Amino acid sequence: MHDAEARVLNALDEAETVNLLAETVRVPSVTGTDAESDLQHRMARLLTEAGMDVDVWKLDLTDLTTRPGFPGTEAPRSEGYGVVAVTPGGEGPPALALQGHVDVVPTGDLAKWEGSDPFAARITGDVLHGRGACDMKAGLVANLAVARAIERAGIELARPLAVHCVISEEDGGLGAFATLARGHTAEAAVISEPTSGAVITANAGALTFRLEIAGRAAHGATRYEGVNAIEAFWPVFQAIRRLEAERNRDVPELFAGNAMPYPIEVGTVRAGDWASTVPDLLVAEGRLGVRLEEDPAAARAAFEQVLAEVDDPWLRANPPVVTWPGGQFASGRLPAGHELLGQVNRAVEETTGARPAQTAAPYGSDLRLYTAGGIPTLHYGPGDVRFAHAPREQVELRELREVTRALALLAVRRCAAL
Repeated sequence: MHDAEARVLNALDEAETVNLLAETVRVPSVTGTDAESDLQHRMARLLTEAGMDVDVWKLDLTDLTTRPGFPGTEAPRSEGYGVVAVTPGGEGPPALALQGHVDVVPTGDLAKWEGSDPFAARITGDVLHGRGACDMKAGLVANLAVARAIERAGIELARPLAVHCVISEEDGGLGAFATLARGHTAEAAVISEPTSGAVITANAGALTFRLEIAGRAAHGATRYEGVNAIEAFWPVFQAIRRLEAERNRDVPELFAGNAMPYPIEVGTVRAGDWASTVPDLLVAEGRLGVRLEEDPAAARAAFEQVLAEVDDPWLRANPPVVTWPGGQFASGRLPAGHELLGQVNRAVEETTGARPAQTAAPYGSDLRLYTAGGIPTLHYGPGDVRFAHAPREQVELRELREVTRALALLAVRRCAAL
């Protein structure tokens, strides 16, 4: 290991990083809320203190929605900010960008959380609990810790290192879309989403759909005069399950045994407006998994065709209405043979003693926006995604330490210390 690499690793302050993670988790930065913007400004200040040149800008939400490729949103928002920091000096575009999102999903039922406060950042043993701990504030803090260590070690880089902090990943990727639209780029990027020690080089996609199933209202006492929209929905749901099985029949080897990398799920169902009235409308919303390298338009068309072909007399006369609001995640993958994979593998193996597995993820992420923008990108970060979005969300601090060290080594090598 070269002197500069050892100096940066020695400059990492593990206690400081854990404390920063706890402070970050305590900011309730749910997608679209004021706290999301508050955390962006806090990250900008911390990156400035780490000696980086920081670009902070208010997103032009109206302009972004009119741009080709706009990824959609689900959470209401009145504002949003972008934050990109770049190390001073060096030549050319950043050799590496470390990216993380500041937003988290809502907490759900508070009674399901141990201690009832999802933002308390409770530490038990070597585990930190709280909303966002895993997805993905541990990764966000790892990126910042790398920048701090490089500045603290007095390392001058031949090529710039960038840190991208984005909003709105959870509901479509508006923050990443805005960052790329502003012209920020890099030769390669690592998104420090939770990967359980593996390296994720591809993501499936996910498209939000909305279904409207018509019924015919009648008094509950004479229900035979009406058509219950809930009953009309049942053959639609069965058709969705058959389509899901068909689309997951041939699973790519990259998904490492995941039997269902392209799930289709109905997440919400609403019907009726009075207990003694036959419901005349059912509205269901869900997500459609997009296969690797599948055009999202083709995925939408396949879904709509299956629903149009449901063999039911009522539905033939009253076909389901399908719309596509909310987040629209295409799939994405690191280009085959790109050097970034080997560089990350070596950095992880040298800092942890184990070579990471390579796999793909069954969910959408900002990876597809970066790769579509010409930035080869993969995921490597602390946490187990099975804890994400759950009331048991947590991250092992051991993983935070290991990922931070690997990313620090990768950054110094890609950006070449002078």
